Amino acid sequence: MERINETLKRMVQTPEFSSRLDEMKKEVLEDPGVQKFLEENAGDISKRIVDRGLSKLYEYKSQSHDCRSCESLEHCMNVMKGYEPKLVLERGLIGLEYIRCQRGIIEDERRKVTSMINSIHMPKEVMEARLSDVDVNDGSRVVAVRAAVDFLEELNRTNTLPKKGLYIHGKFGVGKSYLLGALANELAVKHIHSVVVYVPEFLREMKQAIQDQSLSEKIEFVKKAPVLMLDDLGAEVMSSWTRDEIIGTILHYRMSEQLPTFITSNFNYSELEHHLSVTQRGEKEVVKAGRIMERIRALTIPISLQGKNWREE
Repeated sequence: MERINETLKRMVQTPEFSSRLDEMKKEVLEDPGVQKFLEENAGDISKRIVDRGLSKLYEYKSQSHDCRSCESLEHCMNVMKGYEPKLVLERGLIGLEYIRCQRGIIEDERRKVTSMINSIHMPKEVMEARLSDVDVNDGSRVVAVRAAVDFLEELNRTNTLPKKGLYIHGKFGVGKSYLLGALANELAVKHIHSVVVYVPEFLREMKQAIQDQSLSEKIEFVKKAPVLMLDDLGAEVMSSWTRDEIIGTILHYRMSEQLPTFITSNFNYSELEHHLSVTQRGEKEVVKAGRIMERIRALTIPISLQGKNWREE
């Protein structure tokens, strides 16, 4: 049986192989990217270096550059998805290094932005909201959006998060949660981390967290968020423990550290105070409810959001 190296040697020496090799070399050397590289390194590249680096030049030519041949990152045709080859000259040899392509850079930024928001029990459509999509035909929505924009503009102007967030109150379905999600996304683009919490489910989770001993860890995570958004405060069945040990602890820390906090509720300040004063057992605890409201007033600016119910459309 003929040895493989003898077979290869015989194949290389055939006119057909030689002709195909010359044709391939011509195609590679006519590639604009290859020509540019050779011109930029003309003083350091010889014919011998080009011949030895032909496989690298071919690898470069056969892949997509500037995402021209790929319809999406998922359908990237390159050896390394999301990366494009760049020709380099190292120690007298032609080589390749792979750099992030434009689609890859955009995807990295998208993931980075997404990582800036932690959503706890919030619906997907809320977390995909954008301020530009908020219907401002209703006058009160204009006021609410303007307040959110003012917050962002102060951040841009001072490069520091404003100390006060918003307390957005109004009837069911007018877009309070949507506005929170939109603001969280605006902050994420600026690489500012927000934690957005649907309060009723979160409080139920806190009761379960006692059993798996994760209560303290979860409260710490929420209360120390750079920006905290509490959605639908007042929709829960309140107990003394959830009011004082969960909501109270979180708000007290944020008031002390002057961390911006946003809250939505069906109740205005006075209505929420009444709600907080009546516990699950029917007990009336006005003083404790007043303490919670003192923290909420210190942390937020009240904004009334009215209008038609979006969910009925």
